[in-house]
Amino acid sequence: MTARREFLKKSLAGTAGIAIGGIGFSAKSYASIIGANDRINLAIIGIRNQGSVHIRNYCKLKDSHNVQIKTLCDTDEELFESRSKMVEKQTGIKPVTEWDLLKVLDDSEIDAVSIVTPNHWHALATVWACQAGKHVYVEKPASHNIWEGRKMVEAARKYGVRVQVGLNSRSAQNVREAIQFLHEGGIGEVYMARGLCYKPRDSYGVATPAEPPAGFHYERWLGPAQWRPYSEKRSHYCWHWYWDTGNGDTGNTGPHQLDIARWGLAKNEHPVSIFSDGGLYGFKKSARESNTPGRLVYGDVEVYGNDMTTQETPNTQTAVFKYADGTVLEFETRGRYTNQEGFQGTEVGNIFYGSEGYLEIYGYTWRAFHERGKEPFAGAKEDTSEAGDINSHYANFIDGIRSGSDYSLHADINEGYMSACLPLLANISYRVGKQLKFNGTNEKFVNDPEADGLLTRNYREPYVVPEEV
Repeated sequence: MTARREFLKKSLAGTAGIAIGGIGFSAKSYASIIGANDRINLAIIGIRNQGSVHIRNYCKLKDSHNVQIKTLCDTDEELFESRSKMVEKQTGIKPVTEWDLLKVLDDSEIDAVSIVTPNHWHALATVWACQAGKHVYVEKPASHNIWEGRKMVEAARKYGVRVQVGLNSRSAQNVREAIQFLHEGGIGEVYMARGLCYKPRDSYGVATPAEPPAGFHYERWLGPAQWRPYSEKRSHYCWHWYWDTGNGDTGNTGPHQLDIARWGLAKNEHPVSIFSDGGLYGFKKSARESNTPGRLVYGDVEVYGNDMTTQETPNTQTAVFKYADGTVLEFETRGRYTNQEGFQGTEVGNIFYGSEGYLEIYGYTWRAFHERGKEPFAGAKEDTSEAGDINSHYANFIDGIRSGSDYSLHADINEGYMSACLPLLANISYRVGKQLKFNGTNEKFVNDPEADGLLTRNYREPYVVPEEV
């Protein structure tokens, strides 16, 4: 019996619907019956901030790719009315709303799910979806920890479904062109890549326990994370800054740049050594000093200048990865006020260094410089639309479902997993406070039980990523 159905048996007495095996199809055979002209019914699981981006992009594919958003799912029912109106306005079809993802996964009419939950839910939701025969688009980072990311790869392969990771740069025309230029020797032998995440953030404030809002199914939202009282400053969007639910900015914005860096270096392997250090800087140490009026920012949450915060993850972090052949990957998170880097003044992007020059990728365009030259000798012919490039990543997912091939996906789960490992490895080095050696064959650290303990987590029953998917 699958972990998903075991959960149903224990917690819902099977009332959530008929498991996929009950309608006469194995997960693999069910996944294979979508034809080129068949409509793909989609459910979006997690409809708050990034979830709205998914809604808009799938709505755009309604006619060109015959996609219908059938169901919107979120543990916060307060979102249902506004997000349903978004879908209905853009497609003319009012979606079903549901707070229980188990019922969504047991809906035989759903072909695919888009998982836009907090990071700590990515793996379990993906594994359950694969077991239910659903194709999956899962947001970055692919997983909250390394061990469960490997289980996601195993589940995708076992059940024969397509799993795409939300690394949209993989589908960006200019970025793909830049990577091809690197791989074809455009700046000679590439020996180092540098990823940048310069996003100054104010304090998200102090986490105070309270009662969850009406309509917010907090126990389900916590899911695999250990139980703790509800706090506004540890839930919606703020979850990024606490280890049990998020991975800090290195694991938030960072996965995009780390993925591009690994892609550009053509490294389909794990690094052999990792060192990361940093801290949480620039905030007041005492609540008595905290009196800054709140300012609403992305995520529909308030921030409070330099006031005290209960954030756990660092806002300033440097990581250095080294591969077996000596190739170096650097990554830097700067969460306070900072200058920019590079010719263009890049805040979020990548720089590659080769024997004959260097190349910058910033946003959805690029430039290459020869040796000590001050002007680019190659680059994107024109800036492409960010919205268009992002939308093409969703389209690639739908095309991948119809092709029946993992190779048609621009960010298949294995690629997404390998790139997710980089910020996760960096955070482990940061948390144990030392350089680490990593054995990529067995995905364990070399003679370091303390670091190995952070490769996975203690799951809260019954929300357990299974050993055998």
